[in-house]
Amino acid sequence: TGTDSKLMMALIRAAQSGKEVTAVVELMARFDEEANINWAARLEEVGAHVIYGVVGHKTHAKLALVIRREDGELRRYAHLGTGNYHARTARLYTDFGLLTADETMTADVASLFTQITGLGKAGKLKRLWQAPFTLHSEVVAAINREAELAAAGKPAAIVAKMNALLEPQVIAALYAASQAGVKIDLIIRGVCALKPGIAGLSENIRVRSIVGRFLEHTRIFYFRNGGDEQVYLSSADWMDRNFFRRIETGFPILNPKLKKRVIAEGLKPYLRDNVQAWEMLPDGSYRRRSPRRAAPYSAQAELLALLSRQ
Repeated sequence: TGTDSKLMMALIRAAQSGKEVTAVVELMARFDEEANINWAARLEEVGAHVIYGVVGHKTHAKLALVIRREDGELRRYAHLGTGNYHARTARLYTDFGLLTADETMTADVASLFTQITGLGKAGKLKRLWQAPFTLHSEVVAAINREAELAAAGKPAAIVAKMNALLEPQVIAALYAASQAGVKIDLIIRGVCALKPGIAGLSENIRVRSIVGRFLEHTRIFYFRNGGDEQVYLSSADWMDRNFFRRIETGFPILNPKLKKRVIAEGLKPYLRDNVQAWEMLPDGSYRRRSPRRAAPYSAQAELLALLSRQ
């Protein structure tokens, strides 16, 4: 949240004006423990219902839900993101957020909040992938599905962007998909336990890391899915702690225009980058990409240029 949060002040004003406000505040948030404790106290003072997460599981999902009465009916609006509700990091990190009124997705968000507040049972959601319940199995199933499609001669590819890749079952599924002929591009900013380019194991996998002015924080999972492309955004990296010891979400981008935008802004430039990209070699070391005869291309510079044109 940070010490100067317009979002938290908006919640406080909403509670003061008589709105029902429920806030899930994670007190174990790294670097923000003191700020979150102070905000939680201020929210409670104005009558907000403050929840401190789930025992044994760090709340890492980034969700907001607004319920309004419109024309005599209740209408839900939800925001789902890959990054924190923190003004300072929003200027330093790259992230995506989705604002939606989709009835099924907003119902899933409402169910998730009900679970976290202890008023509802854990169950499979209709559109959201949720840790620690379904996220891991859904990711593995999506990877396995690409392997099956490739084996059947159908279009199959995986592009995934995240902070870290460590979970053994996911890595095993990626290796199996590579052996089945799936082309896999992984954009992993930090630690990666998978080794690419090994004959008979991972020759169809490329791993790269982008290190630049902004901290790459988006989690994007792309599956070609036989031509019916699927794009998911998530709060979770592919790590054991994210899958099994945290409250996390993965959510689909269903609108075709938004799906194309995520691919065009969040994936393609990073695969093209030849200025700030480091490629992992089969031995686990990294080699910096060089433009050589090609024109220099920086994904982050392109993103800034795109935003300045809008």
